[in-house]
Amino acid sequence: MTSQDFITLDGSSLTRKQLVAAARGGASVRLDPAQLARVQRAADFLAEKVSCGEPTYGVTTGFGSNADKLLGAHRLRDELPGGNPHQPEGTLLDELQHNLIITHAVCVGKPFAEDVVRAMLVIRINTLMRGHSGIRVSTLEALTAMLNAGIVPVVPEKGSVGASGDLAPLSHLAIVLLGGGEAFYRGERMAGGEALKRAGLAPIRLSFKEGLALNNGTAQMLATGALALDTLERLLDTADLAAAMTLDAFAGRSGALRPEVHALRPHPGQVDTAAQVRELLDGSTLVDIPYHLVPRFRQWTSDAWTTPEDQALSFDIGWEWVPANQRHGREAFYSRFLPFKGGKKHQPQDAYCLRCMPQVHGAVRDAWNQACRVFDIELNAVTDNPLIFPDNDGAQFIEEQVISAGHFHGMPLALAMSYVKAAIPVLASISERRLNKLVDPATNDGLPAFLTGNEDATDSGFMIVQYTAAALVNDLATRAHPASVYSVPTSANAEDHVSMGANEARHVLDMCEDLGHVLALELYTAAQALDYRQEMLNAARRLAARGDWRALAAKITNAPREDSPHYAQFVDEVKALTAALAEVGDYHAGAAVRRAHERLRGRIAFMHRDRAMDGDVRTVCELIAQGAVLDGAA
Repeated sequence: MTSQDFITLDGSSLTRKQLVAAARGGASVRLDPAQLARVQRAADFLAEKVSCGEPTYGVTTGFGSNADKLLGAHRLRDELPGGNPHQPEGTLLDELQHNLIITHAVCVGKPFAEDVVRAMLVIRINTLMRGHSGIRVSTLEALTAMLNAGIVPVVPEKGSVGASGDLAPLSHLAIVLLGGGEAFYRGERMAGGEALKRAGLAPIRLSFKEGLALNNGTAQMLATGALALDTLERLLDTADLAAAMTLDAFAGRSGALRPEVHALRPHPGQVDTAAQVRELLDGSTLVDIPYHLVPRFRQWTSDAWTTPEDQALSFDIGWEWVPANQRHGREAFYSRFLPFKGGKKHQPQDAYCLRCMPQVHGAVRDAWNQACRVFDIELNAVTDNPLIFPDNDGAQFIEEQVISAGHFHGMPLALAMSYVKAAIPVLASISERRLNKLVDPATNDGLPAFLTGNEDATDSGFMIVQYTAAALVNDLATRAHPASVYSVPTSANAEDHVSMGANEARHVLDMCEDLGHVLALELYTAAQALDYRQEMLNAARRLAARGDWRALAAKITNAPREDSPHYAQFVDEVKALTAALAEVGDYHAGAAVRRAHERLRGRIAFMHRDRAMDGDVRTVCELIAQGAVLDGAA
C-alpha cells in the first residue's frame, strides 16, 4: 500500500472524515512512532507501581462495586477441594484483566454492521495512543493488526448503558484479540481464534489494566453516532435538493430565500440552507413565474389538441378568465398580471413547507453542527478509567498519578444525539408535507390529482407513495423519545447514573435510514410533478407560438359568448396572454435541479399510466443511500 492508503493515528488528530475512510472506505491505519513512546512510558510506569505494591484501581483491585477488594498474592480458590480445573495462566493480576473481558461480552441482538465495528476499533486505538491508559505497545499493535487484517469482531447491538463507557460491546471487540468470541473474516462468520489464525495472527495475553483500557470508554456510541452524522450530512443536502425540486415543480416563490431576509435572523443553518437552495434553483425559469402564465391541468380528451406533437400529450390545460366586475379592489394586481387564473393561486406566499424550509432545514442543520462539535472533541479524547499521568513527577501519592475520573460517561454524546434524534422526524415531516402537497389537487397549484391523468378512472398514481411517507414519519416520531433522560443504575449502584448514549446513537443511525427513504419518496414524486409542470407550460407556450389566439381561447373554461358585452375585452386579454406565452423561452428547473432530475430519469421513467412502482421505490431509495442523486446535482 502507498502512504495514502494509511491513516496515521496519534491520539490527537483523528477527523470524522478519516474515521469514515477507515470504517466505510477500508483504509488501514498505522501508529505514530513518536506517540508510541508515550504509550510505553505509561505502561512502564504502571508496571513499576505494581511491583512496588501500590494499590491501584482496576489493576490490584476489583472493578465497580468490587473496587474495595484488593487482590491477594495467590488464589484462594486453589485451596478449595478439587482445586480449579479451569485455572487460567498467569497471575491474579492477569486473570483480573482476562476475566473482565470474557465476562463483560454479553451483548444481545443482531451484530453491528462492519463499518460500525471498524469505526469502534479505530476510535479505541486512537484514544489508547494518547498514552494515558497504561496499555503496552505490543497490545496496541496487535489491535491494529487485527483491524488492518480485515477481522471484524461480532458485536451484538444491545448491551451498553453508556457508562462506564460501552463495557459490553467493547468486550466483544476485545475478546477476539484473546482468541475468543466470534468474528467475520472475508465475509464468513467464525470463532475469533479461527479468524486470527486465518489472518496469520496470534491471540494475546493481557497485562496490567489492559482489559480496562480495551473495554472502558465511549467507542461504540462515538462510532455509531459519527457514522450517523456522516449519513445525515448527505441527507441534509438531499433534503435541500428535494425541497428545491419541489419548489420548481410548484413554480413557487423565491422571496423567502433571499439573503437580506435571512440576515435579519442569522441562525447559521438557516442562512446556509437558504443559500444552498438559491444555488440549486439558479437558472430556473419556473420559480417566480407570473401567475397568469401557469395553466391548470385538465383531463385529456380526444379533441384536446390538434397538432401531431401535442396529440401525444396525456393531458389538457386550461385557465379561467376573471371578468371586469370581479376585479374591484384588485386593480393594482391586474395591472401587473393578466386576468386569468390557471394553476397558481393569486397569493404572494407559498405554504409553510416551502416558505419556511430554510428555518426548518436550517434548525436541523444546526443540530447536526452541534453534534459534530461534540463528536470531534470526543474523537481525540481519553475515555477510559483510571487515567495514568506518569509525568506528574512531583506527586507524593499514586492517586495523583493514577486518577479515577469519569471520562467514560457518555452524556456529552448522548445529549448531542438526543438533539439530532428529535430533529430527524422534523426533517422527515416537512418533506412528507411537501410530498402531500404535490399529490393533493386542492394544494398542488394546478397539477393533476395524485400526479396522473386518470381519464378512465382506473389510476391511483402517486397516492400510496404519500401513505408510505406518512407511515415512516409516524414511526420516526415515535422513536424520537430521548434515551438519555432515563438512567437505570448498574453495578450494585456503584454506577448510579448512566448516559444511555449507546442506545441514543444506535437509534439515530437507524433513523437516518428511514429519513433517507422519506426524502427519496419526495424526490420520486417531485420528479413526476416537475415533468408535468414543464410539459404543461411548454404545451401552452407552443400553443401560443402558433399565433392563433382562438386556439388559446378554447382553453379558457368560462370564456364569454361572442354576443356578450365583455367579449371584446376578453379577446384583447386573450391576445395579450397569447403574446406573453409566445415570447418566453423554454420552461425548465434550476441547473442543479435539472442535473438531479436527469439522474433520476436515467433510472426511473416518467409514469404516464399506473404501473408497478415497487421497483421504482427501491431504485430511488438506493440512489439516495448512495448519494448518487447529489452527485448529479453537483
